[in-house]
Amino acid sequence: MNSAPLAFAGSGTDRAAGVRGESAALAALEQSPAARVLPVWRGKPLMDGANALGWVSVDAPMLVHAVRPLLFLGTPAAPRFAADISSWEPQALDRAALAMFDDASIQHYPGTPATQQFQDLRRMMTALDPKAAAFAATARAVFNWHRTHGFCASCGTASGVCMGGWQRACPGCGASHFPRTDPVVIMLVLRGNRTLLGRSPGWPEGMYSALAGFMEPGETVETAVRREVAEETGIAVGAVRYVASQPWPFPSSLMIGCVAEALSDAITVDDELEDALWLSREDMVDAFSGTHPKVRAARPGSIARFMIGEWLAGRIGV
Repeated sequence: MNSAPLAFAGSGTDRAAGVRGESAALAALEQSPAARVLPVWRGKPLMDGANALGWVSVDAPMLVHAVRPLLFLGTPAAPRFAADISSWEPQALDRAALAMFDDASIQHYPGTPATQQFQDLRRMMTALDPKAAAFAATARAVFNWHRTHGFCASCGTASGVCMGGWQRACPGCGASHFPRTDPVVIMLVLRGNRTLLGRSPGWPEGMYSALAGFMEPGETVETAVRREVAEETGIAVGAVRYVASQPWPFPSSLMIGCVAEALSDAITVDDELEDALWLSREDMVDAFSGTHPKVRAARPGSIARFMIGEWLAGRIGV
């Protein structure tokens, strides 16, 4: 199946994982004249214009704020790194905007070109080419993991960064810790000519999406799909079929997309959702065109949008 409309799915770039443990080789790559670094500020990658990442040289002034060592992203053609510069504090920072689900604020580092701005990755993910989006997603997810996992889970000692940013090592007990990815099932629940969508509290007006939830220990994907749909809407699910997956760095999930066959109709919304409803194909066409009176289409680039589009086109179903 063609997954081109899926943001962050173009991560086939050579990550050169074998170099991560070779400190001398990493240092040489970082000092290479061809090396480039992607600065990331509080989860926002540096953009250069409307559709390109803002790669900078290793001696760029803003990297004085970088957490060391840099995150080694790989060698697609030349060495690529990412730097977390979240310690930088912009003037007149709009903290309220940063906390919003749809953060439209931008930040500009003094002395850099006006085209270079830190922007919310959700807003930019479809503007970037697939490999660039995958670089940005990787950096955002790994930096979030470092921010929330500074201490050893075994003994509580402060851990240190190693392996080119891909590992934390505990000096106390010797334990090694690795970046976390949380599996999430997201399912397009179908019944005849209709699909089931839900809305979470706090979402922008009109935003509805496919139901989703974190997998629990001891579950298969199919079991998690059935449990989540039943918990959130009271709908019983029969057949479940895998469709596609998507890295989702908000903060560090792997979205496992499925279609699921509904065995019942009556919706009973639990406290995790604000609303849930059945929409026909005709309703979804209106939502995609912006003419539906209540529902907006899922965000472009998301796996929910992708699966709904594939269903409308007749390419997936139960």
